[in-house]
Amino acid sequence: MNDSSTTGPASPVVIEVWCELQCPDCRTALDDVRALRERYGDRVELRLRHFPLEKHRHAFAAAQAAEEALEQGKGWEYVEAVLARVEELDRAGEPFLVQVARELGLDAEEFDTALVDGRHILIVDADQAEGKAIGVTGTPTYVVGGERLDGGKSQEGLRERVEEITDRLLAQG
Repeated sequence: MNDSSTTGPASPVVIEVWCELQCPDCRTALDDVRALRERYGDRVELRLRHFPLEKHRHAFAAAQAAEEALEQGKGWEYVEAVLARVEELDRAGEPFLVQVARELGLDAEEFDTALVDGRHILIVDADQAEGKAIGVTGTPTYVVGGERLDGGKSQEGLRERVEEITDRLLAQG
């Protein structure tokens, strides 16, 4: 009885979203992320990857904060909330990151502690190193089925390319 219809759904296609929370282009890309989530549901796994850029001084702290939000169960919700207010992050920095956590009903004190003790630094560092190794140069960048799609230069037609690769991978699955 090795009928694949009884073994449950195939594992989802992983779409890595290389993102930076102080990047206005990543805010624009959220529409694509929402559309992908709506179109594919649980057939895809949108995986947040961090690529803080040196030109944005709060980006590294924001990446750590996003990891804390993920740990507290509201990763993407937090990412969307911060990106929606990039200008406030530019102005206020870390206190803004804690404020957003509080607004979302997360444990803000734990956020504050996480930013001080640096418990998520290794994850962010590892993502950044991996991103550099695979050729990520800007954000947003998507990696689907081993193909890197660079949205840091232009987001024109990007979602269509992501969908094209995802559809192909799902058809093979």
